Amino acid sequence: MNWKPELDDLARREAFAREMGGADKVKRQHDQGRLTVRERIDKLIDPGSFHEVGAVSGVGEYDASGELTQLTPANCVFGRGKVEGRPVVVVGDDFTVRGGSADASISAKPLMAEEMAHDFRLPIIRVIEGSGGGGSVKTIETKGAANLPGGVGGTRWYWYTTANLAQVPVVGLGLGSVAGLGAARLAASHYSVMTKNSAMFVAGPPVVARIGATLDKKALGGADIQTRAGGVDHAVDTEEEAFACARRFLSYLPSSVYGLPPTLRCTDDPERAEPALLNAVPRDRKQVYKMRPIIDAVVDRGTFFEMAANYGRPVITGFARLEGRAVLVLASDPFHYGGSWTADACQKVVRFVDLAETFHLPVVYLMDCPGFMIGLDAEKAATIRHGVRVMAAVNQTTVPWCTIIIRNAFGVAGVVHQPANRLSMRYAWPSAYWGSLPLEGGIEAAYRGEIEAADDPKAKQQEIEDRLNKLRSPFRSAEKFWVEEVINPMKTRSLLCEFARLAEPLRTAGPTRLAMRP
Repeated sequence: MNWKPELDDLARREAFAREMGGADKVKRQHDQGRLTVRERIDKLIDPGSFHEVGAVSGVGEYDASGELTQLTPANCVFGRGKVEGRPVVVVGDDFTVRGGSADASISAKPLMAEEMAHDFRLPIIRVIEGSGGGGSVKTIETKGAANLPGGVGGTRWYWYTTANLAQVPVVGLGLGSVAGLGAARLAASHYSVMTKNSAMFVAGPPVVARIGATLDKKALGGADIQTRAGGVDHAVDTEEEAFACARRFLSYLPSSVYGLPPTLRCTDDPERAEPALLNAVPRDRKQVYKMRPIIDAVVDRGTFFEMAANYGRPVITGFARLEGRAVLVLASDPFHYGGSWTADACQKVVRFVDLAETFHLPVVYLMDCPGFMIGLDAEKAATIRHGVRVMAAVNQTTVPWCTIIIRNAFGVAGVVHQPANRLSMRYAWPSAYWGSLPLEGGIEAAYRGEIEAADDPKAKQQEIEDRLNKLRSPFRSAEKFWVEEVINPMKTRSLLCEFARLAEPLRTAGPTRLAMRP
């Protein structure tokens, strides 16, 4: 007597689960250029590392004698796996079963995935395709009553969806039509990726049409819209690229706030000096230049990983390594409003400063900020309110911080180039130029009487501007110790690597004072 009949029954049920929504639904998924949830998980995590939980849960059909004839699995697949040898939780929607709708799922499964990540302090990757909310419109009829969002005892999943942001790295992958709670789960992540043929929206085209807007999925919530709005961080051509992005993102972070980012072996000389940096910034302050080559020149080769490139474009954000040590990089982009902080750029900085603080990443800021964006549009966007929120976020950080002033540092936004209440490292390039406000526009106001009284007002204005510009030399500020050091740009990498070495023992594992904001 043994348990072989039961084990055979288990194997049969597992075989049903692997069939997902059936051969026709799987074929339809493939015909539309998308992988199934199980194929996605296999390609996302280390081969052979997936340990599934609740594989045989679903809806069974039985014959008159009580024997199982068919099992339609729940359309949520989750379990533990490994990414580069480190354990993670992965949870995915199965679009082949009722289009990923929650009324074909079992709510305890995605909830348990979030609980597992939270309680075992493991990163979680959400593979999202569907709505994942309270069900479809038909649910009202099948249940006999309307669903109250959250209802009684139904809010734990929602709590974990955001609580995990302050606990473990959260990655969201949008790989199809993502709506309702599915969209919220994608947005409630530290890093989100969608494929360019996917779409994300709070409500889909049929619902939106009822309020008078006829749009298809891409026009409503396609990749271009969502990455520019900041709803999603990155868009890629293929699902395989999305998986690679997720894996690379996690490589810079600890498994939870109770650990520290991993340090990798580095073969790039920390004393490497790039002669191109001497010519990186034009002498003509009206001429723009490219910041990304400067980033690439000072961090470990090939390690800069940019995020949210399409959103808040005056500021560049991402991860990099310095002598193998992970850091968060903020950098100005003078190609967009001269690097002035717009309202969306401010929101972007808040989010990534929070990310650094949550996961104990030192911050490197390559600064060229002429101030907050000005003008009517900036005032309508309440830019100064978002700017003050940046100031609060930066001042609340405890992680080590190093700023390289590349060019401009003006006004209130110029103040927010380092935490105000503690020591941080700061260096200035000879191209640095700072003040309470730029001379352009200010001279006319401050010296109006002198200019108007001159025989040649234009020449007088130029004379005053030339005189004041000499006082603007960073060396004059260094004489008064108003800036600590003016450096040769070629020394930047060496000094940043030293900063990373000095910062390493200062990073403290454990929960931060701030809850991470989506």
